[in-house]
Amino acid sequence: MTIGSFRSGRYLLVSVVLLTAMCVSFLATQRGPAAGALPRLADGKPDLQGIWQSDGKPAADVQPFVEGGPIPYKPGAEAKKRQNFADRAKSDPLNSCFMPGVPRIMYLDHPFQIFQAKDHIAFTFEWSSVFRLIYTTTKASPHPGVDSWMGDSRGHWEGDTLVVEVIGSNDRTWFDQAGNYHSDKMRVTERYTPTGADTIRYEATITDPDVFTRPWKMSFPLQRIKNKTRVLEYQCQAEKEEKNGDFERDTRTWYPKR
Repeated sequence: MTIGSFRSGRYLLVSVVLLTAMCVSFLATQRGPAAGALPRLADGKPDLQGIWQSDGKPAADVQPFVEGGPIPYKPGAEAKKRQNFADRAKSDPLNSCFMPGVPRIMYLDHPFQIFQAKDHIAFTFEWSSVFRLIYTTTKASPHPGVDSWMGDSRGHWEGDTLVVEVIGSNDRTWFDQAGNYHSDKMRVTERYTPTGADTIRYEATITDPDVFTRPWKMSFPLQRIKNKTRVLEYQCQAEKEEKNGDFERDTRTWYPKR
């Protein structure tokens, strides 16, 4: 064997080793963190407890976070979306301090806290002290056919992913400030997948045959907030009144007389 062929063979071996290492690293990132890297509860489920927040960008317009192209509105439905956008200052339900609904509550620019129990998971939100209870031991809603601002949430685990089915939402909430909307036939399938101790990949698949031609999905990360020990209070109506100067001032009948 000549010196040149020896060197070529050595360089080829080094290249193969480096390429193999790169492939292994790439596959590891695709699979997510190692099983031991996630905090877990006594029952082995991922411990999602803590304070979390998105960067708030989907709340302005979810379209950049939609997978596979534009939101698939049915003919005629997109015109209503455009009208919503034009009238957003007065028509956006959030500007009237109505509840955001699901999934919008999950990506407002306000943190929320997760608590886990044996048969349910609770989300408490800074925005107007809204909360969600996600039941994990019962599959059927006790109030079928009754809609609400926040819908009815039922969850189960698929490996390390928390899957939540949300039904029973009314048709008065929007997805964002851009006027994207839905009907009361909407069904939301959420997936919470921890990708590390301090990050969750959030996915929401939207199914609504009255407004969209097919199901569509948005996704973005949620980040753990470490510099807070509790979720504070942001009371939308009070903040709105303070901003507009619309206080209802009461006479100080309780004030001690001199």
